[in-house]
Amino acid sequence: MTAATRERPAVRRQEVNLPMLDQFTTSPTFGDPRLPARFWAKVNEHGPIPAHRPDLGPCWIWTAGHASNGYGRFQAGSRSDGTRKMIYAHRWAYQHLVGPFPHGLQSDHLCRNHACVNPAHIEPVTSRENILRGNGVTAALARQTHCLRGHRYDEANTYRYHRGWRKCRVCDAFHQRAYRQRKAADRARRSRS
Repeated sequence: MTAATRERPAVRRQEVNLPMLDQFTTSPTFGDPRLPARFWAKVNEHGPIPAHRPDLGPCWIWTAGHASNGYGRFQAGSRSDGTRKMIYAHRWAYQHLVGPFPHGLQSDHLCRNHACVNPAHIEPVTSRENILRGNGVTAALARQTHCLRGHRYDEANTYRYHRGWRKCRVCDAFHQRAYRQRKAADRARRSRS
């Protein structure tokens, strides 16, 4: 098997029209009348400014109920027609002030503050993109440029599995050699006894 056949195929990305805020649209303002007053009563507009992204401006912090994962919860709909349900406050604000989330996309808090409901701090992204932008183990491993022994992850030295995992070819060759030596020593020991 050649190195070319073991390489992972390039991912084809499709362009999607997303209802995202950009430099050509105006950001929603605090107290926008498209959201009910009972929503705005639960929001503190003087939240912290993200240290890693001060260009975003202050977070709008949800002060009412939160889910166990830290995201604000909001009850929307009507009891009379049976549409009342608990929803995430940041998604509800985004959908009413910017537009609906495209199917299959998640909300990524650019400010990294789960309690923030400012639509200018939220961007619809794929699950993979959301994970890789985060601070979890998967994201940290994806950002690594060298293996644990210091070998560079580059095209020539990296083997990529079909599921996206990668390993260092130099270290893998070392482990394979050590494994074969252990097996040979084990066979020799068994044949002597």
